Amino acid sequence: MQSAHAADKPLVLGVFPNMTAKQIVEAYRPLADSLEKHLQRRVVIYSARDFKTFADRTYRGEYDIVLTAPHLAFLARQEAGYRPLLKYAQPVRGLLVVRHDASIRDLGDLRGRTLATADPLALVGLAIHAQLGEHGLRRDHDYRTLDFSTHLNAAMQVINGRADAAVLGLHPYNLMQPELRRQLRVLAETPPLSSLMFLTHPRLRDAEAQAIHKGLLRFAATPKGQAFMQRGGYGGFAEATGRELESFRPYALEAQTLLRAADQ
Repeated sequence: MQSAHAADKPLVLGVFPNMTAKQIVEAYRPLADSLEKHLQRRVVIYSARDFKTFADRTYRGEYDIVLTAPHLAFLARQEAGYRPLLKYAQPVRGLLVVRHDASIRDLGDLRGRTLATADPLALVGLAIHAQLGEHGLRRDHDYRTLDFSTHLNAAMQVINGRADAAVLGLHPYNLMQPELRRQLRVLAETPPLSSLMFLTHPRLRDAEAQAIHKGLLRFAATPKGQAFMQRGGYGGFAEATGRELESFRPYALEAQTLLRAADQ
């Protein structure tokens, strides 16, 4: 049995800021409501203004439950002891897009060009940069990047001629209005990458973590949960393991370097 004090204190669900705060609260309120009912404990939704702030709050342990990208999940486990629970089953991909009428035909044509990105810590961005590196292009040497907070903003820089290419997630790209997508052409695509993962802070006991795990699976089986999964293109839940997190070590260490540089 949890103490009365713990039961009175709401659980904080921290959601990765890949959408606006309003969109996050609207999207995740059904999931939080379902968890509240299952756990008999209030669940509040928090996020952050950018990926770095979210990562910092995660490592400080401000979230009881965190939904974050797999490379940042690796750091959450390493820095604060978070334990993986579940992930969205549908993998994600990174896209490199240019204007439909651009003269750019292959990755080599990006030498000396400007790439618009959502955030330097985004997994899809790190994966695209690795792909460019395999083609002999070094970030901040052979091409430069500018960050525009959201995938849509990054895409609009290309459409409006302010950037030569943009790094987007496949899901945000698919959510764009068709008339915007028609103005873009996909130049490159990453291999499939694991999607966002749910983890619990070590202050939650095993029984609490197991109850959250069960509550998430129960939500996914409800009509509201199925609608949530369909809207997000998440493909349901799958188990997330520490072994899987290990495969993201290179991206995690790169993100850690970027985080430390930003603190200086």
